[in-house]
Amino acid sequence: MRSIGGIWRWRHNPLRRTTDLVEAWVALSALLLILLVAPVAGSLVGTVAQNALQQSVHEQRQSRHEVTATVVRKAAGSPLEADPETATGREARTRVVADWTAPDGTAQHGTVLAGLKTPHSGDHFGIWTDGHGRLVARPLDSATATTHAVLAGFGAALLTAGMFEGGRRLIVWRMVRRRYARWDQAWDRAGPDWGRTGTGS
Repeated sequence: MRSIGGIWRWRHNPLRRTTDLVEAWVALSALLLILLVAPVAGSLVGTVAQNALQQSVHEQRQSRHEVTATVVRKAAGSPLEADPETATGREARTRVVADWTAPDGTAQHGTVLAGLKTPHSGDHFGIWTDGHGRLVARPLDSATATTHAVLAGFGAALLTAGMFEGGRRLIVWRMVRRRYARWDQAWDRAGPDWGRTGTGS
C-alpha cells in the first residue's frame, strides 16, 4: 500500500514510468475497495446469518421441550463426562438410566447424561426431548446465534479484504515480471559489448 503515495510523488518526476503510476492506482483502488466493499459484504453476510440463525432458534424452541427425568440408577461403568453443550464445556455430567414423560404423554425410559455429580435413585434433572420424548440437543439460544452471525460477518469482511489484497498483489507481480522481461530484452539488444568504448561505431 506504500505505492498510494506514489500517485502524488510520481506526478512530475522525470524518472517516472507508466507502470509506477499504474501500480499506485491499483494500490489506491484496492484500498478503497477494502474500505468500502469489505464492511458491506461483512454486514450483508452477518445479517443473512443472523436471520437464518434466529429462525433456527425459533424453530428449535417450538420443537424441543425440557422435561424432568427421574434417575432409576447410575449406568454401569459411567465416569463423569464433560457436557459439550454447556458454555464452557466443563460442567460435569454422569450417564444414568432414567424415566421421563414425553410432551405427548408417553412414558420413556433410557440412558441419558444427567447434570448430577453423584446421582441417586429418585433424583430429578432436566433433559431436552422432541414432542415424542426422543432425546435432542438443547435448543440454540439467541445470544449464541447472534455471536455466530457476528463471527460470520467478520469472516466475510476479512475474506473480501483478502481477495482484494490478493488481486492487487497478483496484478503488481505480473507487472514486475513484465518489467523484468522488457529489461532482459533491452539487455539482449544492447549485446555483450555494452559499455565498451567505441562499441557500435
